[in-house]
Amino acid sequence: MVMKSAVEDDDTGWVLGIPEKMKNNANWVDITHEFKGACKELNLGELLHDKLFGLFEAMSAIEMMDPKMDAGMIGNQVNRKVLNFEQAIKEGAIKVKDLSLPELIGIIDTCFCCLITWLEGHSLAQTVFTCLYVHNPDLIEEPALKAFALGLLKVCDIAREKVNKAAVFEEEDFQAMTYGFKMANNVTDLRVTGAGMLKDVEDELQRKVKSTRSRQGEQRNPEVELEHQQCLALFNRIKFTRLLLTALIAFTKKETSSVTEAQKLVAQAADLLPPIHSSILFGIQSQNDTTKGDHPIMMGFEPLVNQRLLPPTFPRYAKIIKREDMVAYFSKLIERIKTDFFCEFSEQSPCVLSRSLLQTTFLIDNKKVFGTHLMQDMIKDALRYFVSPPVLSYKCCLFNNHQAKDYIDSFVTHCSRPFCNLIQIHGHNRARQRDKLGHILEEFATLQDEKRCFKHRMNIPTRMPRSGWGAATFTLWIQALEAALQTSKGPPPVHGSPRGSHSPPGVAPCSSRQRPILQGISHSDHINDPTRDPLFREAQTFCEPA
Repeated sequence: MVMKSAVEDDDTGWVLGIPEKMKNNANWVDITHEFKGACKELNLGELLHDKLFGLFEAMSAIEMMDPKMDAGMIGNQVNRKVLNFEQAIKEGAIKVKDLSLPELIGIIDTCFCCLITWLEGHSLAQTVFTCLYVHNPDLIEEPALKAFALGLLKVCDIAREKVNKAAVFEEEDFQAMTYGFKMANNVTDLRVTGAGMLKDVEDELQRKVKSTRSRQGEQRNPEVELEHQQCLALFNRIKFTRLLLTALIAFTKKETSSVTEAQKLVAQAADLLPPIHSSILFGIQSQNDTTKGDHPIMMGFEPLVNQRLLPPTFPRYAKIIKREDMVAYFSKLIERIKTDFFCEFSEQSPCVLSRSLLQTTFLIDNKKVFGTHLMQDMIKDALRYFVSPPVLSYKCCLFNNHQAKDYIDSFVTHCSRPFCNLIQIHGHNRARQRDKLGHILEEFATLQDEKRCFKHRMNIPTRMPRSGWGAATFTLWIQALEAALQTSKGPPPVHGSPRGSHSPPGVAPCSSRQRPILQGISHSDHINDPTRDPLFREAQTFCEPA
């Protein structure tokens, strides 16, 4: 029914919202028949265009309140009442204390699945924050669940910080928006990990595991055995959460020794994944939401609780992964964290978190390699290993010439930015790398001009032929880099070449999928041993013939 008010002015356009006082003072008239009659005068495809109804209003009218266009309308399609955390507690629909072991195991496993779904590119509102417990962990009285909720929020916060800092994601990779939710910022990392809440819960569960363990010669009670297995399953999950969070915290430290710590932590976390996988059935199982398909419906989860927070855009289908796939994902994530190569890393379609950790570990905030070595020094050592220009040799007469050193430092400084950008490009997903490599080629082309200027400066004060200080070696180095980037196969490999190239003397050929990064990343001796440095191996590979 179309209504017209006597107080309306025809020049004001369509009134979408009418104040209450206008409704009381207006004299409403039914104009439905007149409106339909006017519509019949329009031919097929014709529209009546009001002067105040522009493109923006048209798109808003199409999107808002349309279930096919407005994600917020999904909540109107369910018959049940959607409750937030406080409402669910008040109505007794959710428990905050005295949870059973199967309930705790099921909630934790589902939260892990939501975490991984978020890392795969969906929003926090449709994944992690569909769990009501993480909305306000302070209201939780169950120690294990409260500690886990805080730990999960800390993992999300650190992962979001790492991904934003690395800046190797696109809109299809990751959504960093928190929708105003608190990420446990009022709680310190130490209070959650280490000697904090997770560790206290872990110790308490370990005591229960020992007390329910079977003793030699004792007849086993099936109920006690089941309780023992459930306690052990919950213990493994709490410990895995603590190890994962502590490893991410270690990656945020600038000291190189923290990477050794992270190596131990991820190794311990990897050992817990098989028992976690074998104990998935001990947790309560979720039921699929019949209104939408694949949202987990179980105590503590409401897939539509944040639907009003989403912008009026196309409803994106967020399918929460299965618990069995969750364990496999964590296993691959840990293996990716151990790797030490850049160029072929994207071939495995790694997640945005592992790509970001690779970037932030190799190049710290100050653009120093591993936080200690200047990129300029790494490039000089790469040049020595690649072409050995005489001017960079300790035995060369120009090595201690202050003018020559200034010119070389200027050239290497100009090379630093393209190299940093090249390393960052290798952190993007495979589909985006091709476009970005085209831009980096322009930066390497400018190095040719810088090299010519550098060559001219070197020849004047030294009065030395170019062959004397190695001008051709710098040209060869830049041309080799450009040639490798222009190959049709994309970024060149780091460890050896799949095209049949040979390793340098004394360096055994190695597959890029066989080298763990954490075995050598904390060592500072790669300056003296060039075979350990990724830039050296990259430069060596670049010079190999296709």
